Amino acid sequence: MGYSRAQKSYPRKSVEGARVSNRQVAVDAWESLFRAQVAVMRSLAANFPSREISLNEYDVLFNLSRQPDRRIRLRDLNQHVLLTQPSVSRLVDRLVSRGYVEKETDPADGRGAIIGLTDAGYALFRRVALLHMVSITDRIGEALSDEELKQLTDLCDRLRTGSR
Repeated sequence: MGYSRAQKSYPRKSVEGARVSNRQVAVDAWESLFRAQVAVMRSLAANFPSREISLNEYDVLFNLSRQPDRRIRLRDLNQHVLLTQPSVSRLVDRLVSRGYVEKETDPADGRGAIIGLTDAGYALFRRVALLHMVSITDRIGEALSDEELKQLTDLCDRLRTGSR
């Protein structure tokens, strides 16, 4: 963002020996990916199909639903959600006060907390997830074919894990 197209092109080593011959190509790809992610997330947040919970609250419920016994240490939850740690702690406390999440001291480490999805929180998550899937499909399914969506998934997974 703000890079000049006149920059020199230097071969750079990439994942597992692949070569990036032009830094600008990599920077342009990053900027495009970043701007697409921001645009899609803003659109999904603006059109989130629930008045009961926000997209960020849904993100916490979603990540809890994917854990064994729907429970996880708070500090580990921070690795999965899109928010910063202080924001997650406050958001979890709000979800606890509404009965969607429970929070208890970690018996293995009294300084930590275990967060669990309640039955009410899981029921809400499932109701909203069905509507949210429609929103996601409408937002990205209109722009990309099934084959392109599979390719996008593969590319994003490779970027996230750093593997080829």
